[in-house]
Amino acid sequence: MASISAPLPSQESPLASVARWLSAAACLLVIAASCAGIALGIFQLAYAHSVYPGVTASGVDLSGLSRTEAIDLLSRSFAYTRTPAFTFRDRDKTWQATPGELGATFAVEATADRAFAYGRSGDLWADAQDQFWAWYEGADMAPIVQFDPARAASYFDRIAAEVDTPVREASLTVNGTQVSVTPGAYGRTVNVLATVAKILDPLRVLGTADLPLVVDEYRPGVLDASEQAAIATSILSQPLTLVIDKPLPGDPGPWVFQPAQLASMLIIHRVEDANGARYEVALDAAQLTPFLETVAPLLATSPQDARFTFNDDTRELDIIPGQEAHDGRALDVAATIQNINAYVVTGAHTIPLVFAITAPQIGNGAKAADLGITGLVSSQSTYFTGSSAERIGNIRTGAAAFLGVLIPPGGTFSFDTLLGDISLDTGFSEALIIYAGRTIKGVGGGICQVSTTAFRAAFFGGYPIMERHSHAYQVHYYDRGAGQTPAGPTSWNGPGLDATIFSPVVDFQFLNDRQSWLLIETYVYNNNQLQFKFYSADDGRQVTLEGPDITNVIPAPPDKYEENPDLATGEIKQVDYKADGADTLVRRKVERDGKVLWEDAIRTHYLPWQAVFQYGPGTTLPEGANATPTPTP
Repeated sequence: MASISAPLPSQESPLASVARWLSAAACLLVIAASCAGIALGIFQLAYAHSVYPGVTASGVDLSGLSRTEAIDLLSRSFAYTRTPAFTFRDRDKTWQATPGELGATFAVEATADRAFAYGRSGDLWADAQDQFWAWYEGADMAPIVQFDPARAASYFDRIAAEVDTPVREASLTVNGTQVSVTPGAYGRTVNVLATVAKILDPLRVLGTADLPLVVDEYRPGVLDASEQAAIATSILSQPLTLVIDKPLPGDPGPWVFQPAQLASMLIIHRVEDANGARYEVALDAAQLTPFLETVAPLLATSPQDARFTFNDDTRELDIIPGQEAHDGRALDVAATIQNINAYVVTGAHTIPLVFAITAPQIGNGAKAADLGITGLVSSQSTYFTGSSAERIGNIRTGAAAFLGVLIPPGGTFSFDTLLGDISLDTGFSEALIIYAGRTIKGVGGGICQVSTTAFRAAFFGGYPIMERHSHAYQVHYYDRGAGQTPAGPTSWNGPGLDATIFSPVVDFQFLNDRQSWLLIETYVYNNNQLQFKFYSADDGRQVTLEGPDITNVIPAPPDKYEENPDLATGEIKQVDYKADGADTLVRRKVERDGKVLWEDAIRTHYLPWQAVFQYGPGTTLPEGANATPTPTP
């Protein structure tokens, strides 16, 4: 069986349909891109020499403006550098300034160039985006402001001329007794660099500021001298009196300085230390020193050891009433000046002197055992029968100076030092002395009786003699005597053991060479005997003497008579006694335990001496008398 078929209609596949649409879209995109390219080209051509739309500088719209137009508009529109944007303050003063005065300048051309360059980096894609967004939402260019710190510094230098003040130190002056004071003041200087630094941040944001000037202050060394002025006024308000705190009988003083004197001595020191500077008011040491050095010798006293006698019964020391120990003192000039200035600033006007105190070696409580004194080691007496009352008085006064004297081991006995001043003021009288080849009246006549007795006590006691001088001629008072030592009785008659003194040229000295202290006692008996007693420790020394060997005897010259108008007619008075001249030698040997410690010799040369008699005018003289009349004026 045959079949017949009819032809079917044709159909498009889905894939072919998509391809067709893509082709159509591509054509459309090509057309669109071509149009966009044409539009972009037209846009670029339109703004080839002007600022892109939406670009501003500090809010000034520069869209479509050429560089020249942008510069002109910006120049007219940007007023920040001409606006008084800054206020500066110091205390009650203010200053206003524009940023331009402070050295800020608007770089208008550079700012216009920045705006023109926006969207023109050369990167097409990036530039296209910048141009789009500038058009769409705007792009504001920050203005370029340049800053010259030198102009700012110059501005603040001008302000500093109004602000800066020099530091002024307080002053203190004295005119007569009037005191004047001027207070000090701080110095002030504008710190230009620091103030310039404070304006930088506001300038960066084109802002305004109200700022205090940076001012450095300088304190004067002395800001206030009112306290020192008050001290100076107080010092000059009344007299200043210097006193001795514990005066001794006979002390001088007080000493008073009137305000006018004080004003001449007032000095003002400027001193600096870790606490700063200040004034100090004081009295001038250079003016006080001469005054104090003048009075110092009047106030000096030596320390006085207590004086004792040895009690032969108790073997102890008994203090001599009125001879207690006391300190020595010497005016301490430097310490006194320091004391004066320490007191005057407190308002004191009565100020004590300052003394350096020296304690005595031997106090009131000394014991014989402490000093090593066990008993008598030497005793010597000399005799002066027939002496005048004045001579006897001088012997008593001189002997009293040695009663209770203590000489330390190794110490030197100096007769002149211990005796002190020989004068009428110290209790001595005028009596006969040997002076310049004559026997004349002089203060202290008879004192050589004391020195001779002391010499013999030391000589017989075995002490080394350091210095001894004989009289010019034999004195009959010294040619007889008797002595006692621990070694046994010793008698002495004859010349050769006298000792004269004439302070300060001629002295008698001996050394205490024992291990114990030496205590000296002196006594006057019956107005004709002087005794020296030495107490110490017997160390076993024995003393033997030989002599005196007398040689070269020269007879005394004939008696001489001199007229004395002060004597009555018929009155004859002997004032000098004859004595033969001679050389004498006395040998001494000092031994202990059979061994000789030393030997020495006392050699003396005596001149022949004539007797001298004085007579009143009209007196009949003995036959053959060698008379010398009173010279006629």
